[in-house]
Amino acid sequence: MTLSPDRLERFARHIVLPEVGGTGQAALSDSHVVLVGCGGIGSPALQYLAAAGIGRLTLVDDDVIDVSNLQRQTIYTPSDVGKPKAEVAAEWVRRFDFGLKVDSAAARVGGDNADQILSGASLVLDGCDNFATRLAVSDSCVKQEIPLTSAAIGRFQGQVANFAGHLPDQPCYRCFVGDAFDAQDCDTCAADGVLGAMVGVTGTFAAMHAIRVLLAGHAAFGDPQFGTLHLIDGMAPSMRPLRIAKDPACKGCGAH
Repeated sequence: MTLSPDRLERFARHIVLPEVGGTGQAALSDSHVVLVGCGGIGSPALQYLAAAGIGRLTLVDDDVIDVSNLQRQTIYTPSDVGKPKAEVAAEWVRRFDFGLKVDSAAARVGGDNADQILSGASLVLDGCDNFATRLAVSDSCVKQEIPLTSAAIGRFQGQVANFAGHLPDQPCYRCFVGDAFDAQDCDTCAADGVLGAMVGVTGTFAAMHAIRVLLAGHAAFGDPQFGTLHLIDGMAPSMRPLRIAKDPACKGCGAH
């Protein structure tokens, strides 16, 4: 892709980085990211994916905006309460950058529709709030050979990892959590609480981690770090990496 003069100006601070450059920025412009979950993690992740010039975005969320979301879901305003998150998030993208393509789906991803929703993605960023959806997303990503950035938040801790379970030496998200959560929800922010700024840290780190994958092979910044879980402790504060082992018996990627 050749970037037009106005796009070159908009992304000049990326292009001047030797680790990104014009080749890397063109790769971002050619990318299609599916964002699953437009809530606490999805809001800041979306802002920085759009700001990075990801050429096409598909936003997926079946929830509507509640006033309690405004403490951490930074793309919404009080006038958006009661509206579908995916649609309002898509409108935010359209106002932010006319040069991006964006679609929205007010749907919950499951085993019956995951393949269709994620089809054609360069990468999926999953910031949803339940294990059943996360596992359906992971299984579909393995099946379709799509890299996955997974991000989660709980109180003062964030977790971010890139997965490529379709590769023979790499684990998938199911290798990490196992099969027990296929039909169980995670703990909720409503029950446990969450610091809004902690969600922002996790979501923006997830966006940066997704960009690593999209730039792999195009720029020096593109080290995807597949299979490494980054634990972000907001209380300390600190960050530490953990290596996830591939499970040969995993029903998501073991036979792929």
